[in-house]
Amino acid sequence: MDPLSCNADKAKSKYEQYFNSNLIQIHYFFVKNMSQEDMRKRQGTEGPSALNILFIIICSIIILENLMVLIAVFRNKKFHSAMFFFIGNLAFSDLLAGSAYIANICLSGTKTFHLMPLQWFIREGTVFIALSASVFSLLAIAIERYIAITKVKVYGSNKTCRMFLLIGACWVTSILLGGLPILGWNCINDLEECSAVLPLNSRRYICFVVTIFSLILLSIVILYVRIYLIVRSSHQETTNSASYALLKTVTIVLGVFIVCWLPAFSILLLDTSCGMSSCPILSQAEIFFGIATLNSALNPLIYTLRSKDMRREFLRVLCCWGLLQSGRPAERCLMQLKSSSSMDHCTSKHEHQTPIMQDCTTCV
Repeated sequence: MDPLSCNADKAKSKYEQYFNSNLIQIHYFFVKNMSQEDMRKRQGTEGPSALNILFIIICSIIILENLMVLIAVFRNKKFHSAMFFFIGNLAFSDLLAGSAYIANICLSGTKTFHLMPLQWFIREGTVFIALSASVFSLLAIAIERYIAITKVKVYGSNKTCRMFLLIGACWVTSILLGGLPILGWNCINDLEECSAVLPLNSRRYICFVVTIFSLILLSIVILYVRIYLIVRSSHQETTNSASYALLKTVTIVLGVFIVCWLPAFSILLLDTSCGMSSCPILSQAEIFFGIATLNSALNPLIYTLRSKDMRREFLRVLCCWGLLQSGRPAERCLMQLKSSSSMDHCTSKHEHQTPIMQDCTTCV
């Protein structure tokens, strides 16, 4: 392939190039600073690498554990509350993230050069949408918890409306964010502006995404700090039990989020100001994105397994599956929980507390 052909189709509009079967090779050749030999080696590689197989296994675990969360929330009516619906939305977005990443891996490697730009944008955009929805779901949960503890009446008539608005806004924003490149914010016909990690995406778009995710992280930190301060000041007698339990949850959430996403943020931020020849670490970007995907595997552990009744529901689902596989009746596993959910139990336990403290203890 002649590198001079990079500008051969510049006369065509950006959207006409979406069906140019040679455009992917042109962008990868130029942006990733690949030689003809590198291109032949990449095209000659068949089958997934050991690293990709590992990521596929991790994503399969992500799908299974988040599917269990959805089944648990769907089957048990005691989990049909606003906070558990937010957790279910988070699980659904994480499940899609795992599925989208597996599809991305299966369409990578040599298959990348057989894709048209439109297919490439769909491949990458789906991953961005799923991962964005997971991050926005974390923000939605933080917003709901903050609103819940700052209002005297938690279960007001507008709670359901607020829940659906937050969930809807989460998905609409994620789809818009992931769909911007296919809508036109890309570097087709402008190779100098291309990202080294995602060769058809604009560096300005990458910078925009990193900025949005950083603001989300900052917003989550601010909201949880505000929650913690409200809990501490609302009822001094229960500070040791409630506030420190909340602080523990917040520390886990923010710690896992930062650990998983900081490497990906760093590599994307580096991509906006550095080329492949100057920063060869950009060629290992898939490792950093794989680490970010781990956040989708850890979210169910943080937001559901801290609930005793959710753990019990998980065991019932596994029990039913095991009994059905062995051909034995599963009536005992299908029985409803005798105890109330952790939220209901916590509410009754603290019914004599002030409204703010009651809200705090039922939401964590």
